[in-house]
Parts: sequence; structure tokens; C-alpha cells
Amino acid sequence: MTRPGFHLAIPVDDLARAREFYGGVLGLPEGRSDTTWVDWNFRGHQVVTHVVPGARTESGRNPVDGHNVPVPHFGLILSISDFHELVGKLRAAHTEFVIEPYQRFAGEAGEQWTMFLHDPAGNALEFKAFRDESQVFAK
Repeated sequence: MTRPGFHLAIPVDDLARAREFYGGVLGLPEGRSDTTWVDWNFRGHQVVTHVVPGARTESGRNPVDGHNVPVPHFGLILSISDFHELVGKLRAAHTEFVIEPYQRFAGEAGEQWTMFLHDPAGNALEFKAFRDESQVFAK
């Protein structure tokens, strides 16, 4: 069964910086665009950056594993090799992590790598990778 794609529209304050981050650092292919928005191919999903002036603010933080997870956030579940490749790209771009890449649940159901960061407009993203993707919802 093919997974349905999702569409997510997020606010940014500068399209040039959004292009540098989403297209340059993350390597996402750019789709349609206009003077106030850009479509991104987020591994088969549509993420649209819309210019909305003003600073972004988080709704809050949630304590998880001794870290303060930014809320809201969005991201992708990657393969472990793609996850670590992305970590390398982010470090090369001098990205500041909200939560540095680390491994959770080692040797347990749902074993995964995770990391949190902000895009240049302050939107929080999480990328993760499961040892066994069939355990994404394992208890």
C-alpha cells in the first residue's frame, strides 16, 4: 500500500534564506513558487514556505529524555544512513541543534536516532531514524 502524501504550509520571513536552508542544506528539490511562497519536495510530501513577516514563536516545550522538545515541530523518518548523512550536512552548514543527535531506546522496541533544529525562520524540525521502521509505533 502506498502512503498518502501530506501537505504542510509553514511561515518564513525570508524566501532567500528558506531556499538556502531547504534547498541548499537539506537538499530538497524546489517545485512551484511565486514571490511569496515556495513548494518543496519533502521526500514526496509537499511542504510550502510562505512569507509571513515577524518572528516565529514556539507554543511550548515538552520534557522528553531530559531534553526540552520544541512544540510544534515536524520532520521525517529517515533510514539510519540518511539520518547520519543529514547530520553531516547540518554540521557542515554550522546548524545549531536544539537537541543534538542522539540514540533513544537502545536495544528496546522503537530504538531510534533523533535530532531537533530550527530553520532560519524559527520553525522547529525533528528528523529521526528507526533501527526497524516497523517499530515506529511499538510500545
